[in-house]
Order: sequence, then C-alpha cells, then structure tokens
Amino acid sequence: MDSSRSAQRAVFESLRAEGKHASQIYRRKKEVYGEHCLARCSIFRWCQRYEAGRVNIKDLFRPGQAHFVTNSATISAVDELIWQNRRIITREIAVELSIGKGTVHPIIHKNLGYGEVCAQWVPKHLSDNQKTARMGVA
Repeated sequence: MDSSRSAQRAVFESLRAEGKHASQIYRRKKEVYGEHCLARCSIFRWCQRYEAGRVNIKDLFRPGQAHFVTNSATISAVDELIWQNRRIITREIAVELSIGKGTVHPIIHKNLGYGEVCAQWVPKHLSDNQKTARMGVA
C-alpha cells in the first residue's frame, strides 16, 4: 500500500469531499495506514486550509535560500579578486561579491585549488612551467 504523503493527501481530499470532520478523517487514515499515517496535527491543519479555500492537494512552492550559488561566473570572479590581491581574506571576497563566506571557502579551496601560505593565496598544485623553474633553482 502506498503510504506516501501525496497518496494520503488524495485520500484526505476524497474524505473531505464526503463531508467528514478532521477527527473522523484521522481515525480512518489511522486504521488504513497504521503507524505510517500522518500526524493528527497535519490532518487538522489540512482541514483548516481547505476550509479557508485551498483546493490543490500538491505542495505549494516555497521560496528559500538558494542551494547552489557556485557557478562559473562566481568562480571566475573569486579568482579575479584573488589575482588582484593575494592577501585578500574570504570575508572581503564575500562582501565584494555579495555571497556567503561559507560559499567562498569551498570555491577557493576545492574549485580553484588555492591554499594559504604566509597570508597569501597560492595554487596548491604547481603548473608545468613552475615545476621546471623550481627544478632549475634547485
């Protein structure tokens, strides 16, 4: 038996169309779904929403914080700021680009591959030219 939230909403809608009260709907659903039944407060909340005029059983869109702020434009902007000032701190980058400090840190370390040495951002991995120059010095 499908005990998902959407299936229970469909059952709720049909019982509500029959004119059942919230407590009757909860008892019927508890008999059918057992421990997988939605909480009593959720069913009562749905009844209140239907009485207020809601007719759609699907979840409404809820705007919230964006999950992915990291894109190629943001990464290149962070890289440009670091190349302009090697001693820039993550908070200054976050303020400059209007993104969170928690987003800047992974961009610097994971996407760009920089590490902090003597308060300067430097690439963690040397390029081929840097490797040959290093070998020439040694």
